[in-house]
Amino acid sequence: MEFKFQLPFQLSAEATSFLALFLFLYCLYCLFQQKKRTDTKAKPPQPSGSWPVIGHLHLLGELPHITLGKLADKYGQIFMIKLGIHQALVVSTAEMAKECLGGTNDKVFLNRPQKIFIEHMAYNGAMLGFSQYGQYWREMRKITTIELLSAHRVEILKHVRISEVRSAMKSITVARSESTDMKQWFTDISMNTIVKLISGKSLKKFYQGEEYNRCVKAFRDFFELAGVFVPADALPFLRWFDIGGYEKKMKKAAKEIDHIAQRWLDEHKNRSSNEAQRKLDFMDVMLGIFESGQEKPSKYETDAIIKATCTAMILAAADTTAVTLTWALSLLLNNKEVLKKSQAELDIVVGKERQVEESDLKNLVYLQAVLKETMRLYPAAPLSVPREAISDCIVSGYNIPAGTQLFVNLYKIHRDPLVWENPLDFHPERFLTTNKDYDVRGQSFEFMPFGSGRRICPGISFALSVMQFTLANLLHGFDISIPLDETVDMTEGFGITNLKTTPLEVILTHRLPSNLYNDFTMVVD
Repeated sequence: MEFKFQLPFQLSAEATSFLALFLFLYCLYCLFQQKKRTDTKAKPPQPSGSWPVIGHLHLLGELPHITLGKLADKYGQIFMIKLGIHQALVVSTAEMAKECLGGTNDKVFLNRPQKIFIEHMAYNGAMLGFSQYGQYWREMRKITTIELLSAHRVEILKHVRISEVRSAMKSITVARSESTDMKQWFTDISMNTIVKLISGKSLKKFYQGEEYNRCVKAFRDFFELAGVFVPADALPFLRWFDIGGYEKKMKKAAKEIDHIAQRWLDEHKNRSSNEAQRKLDFMDVMLGIFESGQEKPSKYETDAIIKATCTAMILAAADTTAVTLTWALSLLLNNKEVLKKSQAELDIVVGKERQVEESDLKNLVYLQAVLKETMRLYPAAPLSVPREAISDCIVSGYNIPAGTQLFVNLYKIHRDPLVWENPLDFHPERFLTTNKDYDVRGQSFEFMPFGSGRRICPGISFALSVMQFTLANLLHGFDISIPLDETVDMTEGFGITNLKTTPLEVILTHRLPSNLYNDFTMVVD
């Protein structure tokens, strides 16, 4: 049976042509609108105020995690910003972080953006943490995890941590009549501990006085320069001008750090076999791996790999540990009731007739909560180290092309009022009650001070051991006050880690029997 459609009226040839043209144009309009709606839905929102060429770079003048947090308040939990020729995805909630770092996208956001900083200061990508994802990264992460950062190695090498903390306690016991800059004290402990694990000797055994200060400054410059937005990274044609002088500063700091690492490497190569076997620090281990005939995992020279990996471990461990301990003590001094509770727990668990031992740490649950709350409010890397998508993916229904950079705003996530009650308050008890199930090992996207996913920090066990043991000994051994009983300045500094900008000057008073302070001179070596 054949059906025919027929209009109830007749049209002229001209009218028919006009109707056909109208229908054709209408179809094009519908297709355009559909494409427009699809494109709009497929792309994350983008903040207004983007300038030609530079995009949103001019908006990042203050601390980036603060600026991007304010943009999140206006544009939502996920948005895209333009950084010159690059696009960057910014996520500010646990839900969005989980989509990017967990599930299928865990295999996507694995690269690091190739910046001028990486070329000069990270041995052109040989430094673990700034390496591109691939065989080299997997091999070096495996070596560092097994030989330095595993729970087994952390336990074996605990004598180094004990030695450095006891030595540092001795230094403030001798000078207790004067005020002490705890920011510098924490830096010294962290730096000397990790350097000793890597090279066999603490940094102060290598350098003294002004030379030591210059070394510490070079390591601190690393993190400050890693956090700056270099105009030439966004607009490569500007590199010739070196606006801000950042590349010059990077070359200078990189030269200083490489000189330090080369000195250690030369010393290790010149050791006798018996001496090397007796020491067997991490640099010895790495030399042994490559001297055993094992094929290099990349194009990099062996010396460059060893120096890059060793300095990466020192830089990552020393700075983040010192940053967290400085904020922890600052928060305690501004919250005296929490400080008293912490010391009361130490008096119950340890007592006042002996020093704190590492075996006590598992029973210091309130102290652990204090450190967790510190890392919530002041994560060492508030804006996680940028990642880059290695392939196209979908996040929250939006199409994200390969090459897109990713910023996870931990600072914003950790202060989300939908997750944390009274999020700006320092309240360690929350980790003993409502938020007790939140761990630091990347499984809770609401709380991930060490990151999450395949590129999570491998040194969590080491960092927790150093921070807990150091803070426990300090709070157990001394009553701590601020000169003139002032409030501690909590101004944050600029860099990939947010070190407190001002010193932390305190007065320390003995709170244990005098004979225990004499025991601080019994430093294990």
